[in-house]
Amino acid sequence: MREGCARGTLQTASEFLYLARVKARSTNVSDHSLEERGRALENQFFDKENKAKIAAMKDKLDAQKTREELRKASGMSDDAVLDKLVELGLRANTIAALSLVPLIAVAWADGEIQDNERTAILQGAHGKGLEEGTAGYELLQSWLNEKPGEELFEAWNAYIKALAIQLNEEQNRLLKNQIVGFAKMVATSAGGILGFGKVSGSEEKMLARIEAAFAR
Repeated sequence: MREGCARGTLQTASEFLYLARVKARSTNVSDHSLEERGRALENQFFDKENKAKIAAMKDKLDAQKTREELRKASGMSDDAVLDKLVELGLRANTIAALSLVPLIAVAWADGEIQDNERTAILQGAHGKGLEEGTAGYELLQSWLNEKPGEELFEAWNAYIKALAIQLNEEQNRLLKNQIVGFAKMVATSAGGILGFGKVSGSEEKMLARIEAAFAR
């Protein structure tokens, strides 16, 4: 009887250790995937014709560590979200791309950007914390002058899916609200200055794609 109990205890302990090892491997894979996809997103986001200027902005962003600096680089205002992203080891470069790619995607959703739309978008971004003269503002301005390929959004989408695994429900909801809300601001800014005050069909579709990336 005792032998049976001992064997059962050993089996339970073995199962526990096995499950712990599987969980650890799963966590490492997730962390590795997040870092890998973050690099892929950065490579797409900072791959521009003016290599010297972009490289300088990338270096400037990489040196930014405080919450306030990260807020200015990304336009994100929720301290809890920023703290969690920093805790996960995200660099300012990645956080900037995380926040700005959806804005760029929505801005180009109709295929072109008029001068007055560009002005409205930049003014709206400034109102959200992306101050003129900061690296984040300059990056957004640069991308508003050149339409990105679909691969930029695909890299962002893949990164969001990897990031969502590392967040709990509330953190994921807050991050989604920050990013989707910012993107909607871009759409309504452009529409408002043109006198329509509403989001176009193409912009609505892009906003839906952005929101869908956070599905768990």
